[in-house]
Amino acid sequence: MVSMPDQTHAQQLLSLLARTSFKLGQFKLSSGGTSDYYIDCRTTTLHAEGGRLSGHAILELLEANKIDAEAVGGLTMGADPIVSNVATASAWRAQSHPNAPLLHGFLVRKAEKAHGTGRRIEGVCREGARVIIVDDVCTTGASTIAAIEAAQEAGMIVAAVVCIVEREEAAGRPAVEAAAKNAPFLRLFTANDVRAEHLKQPSTA
Repeated sequence: MVSMPDQTHAQQLLSLLARTSFKLGQFKLSSGGTSDYYIDCRTTTLHAEGGRLSGHAILELLEANKIDAEAVGGLTMGADPIVSNVATASAWRAQSHPNAPLLHGFLVRKAEKAHGTGRRIEGVCREGARVIIVDDVCTTGASTIAAIEAAQEAGMIVAAVVCIVEREEAAGRPAVEAAAKNAPFLRLFTANDVRAEHLKQPSTA
């Protein structure tokens, strides 16, 4: 049974997502399909307040589900601000809660560098490290799975997978859970949560 944290940060984040990241219309998705809505989480995760809220909301989700890890990472570029937000939030929390764990960050390139060290993973990359894989929106799960596989190939252990918004496509969650070897797949919100919050907010037209 997946637990949800105290909703203070999460509810504020949902309101901001609905206001700044959700759009109704006709959109082509990266999966090749079409949708009558689009969620661009980066406009929220790169927002100063949205960054703070996303970092703390994800930390609270991990704590509520008793997930123990030492690093957080994901595939560039949707995961980039989330990784920084969560890592920074963990440092802030450790200042007032000395036993709170620090979550350091890593980023997974879409392909190995053709120069320098040739690494695909930047940041924390230690064999045996327990890590959280994060993503902004999960549709088919392809980008999330790419990050999971890169972490596993580097010898890291995926302790959990977290997305900010799950579109609840039929194949998405099962594919992610299979790649993560049944590590918990947690979400802050469904796309329907964001849509409902968007429709509740006053029109800016």
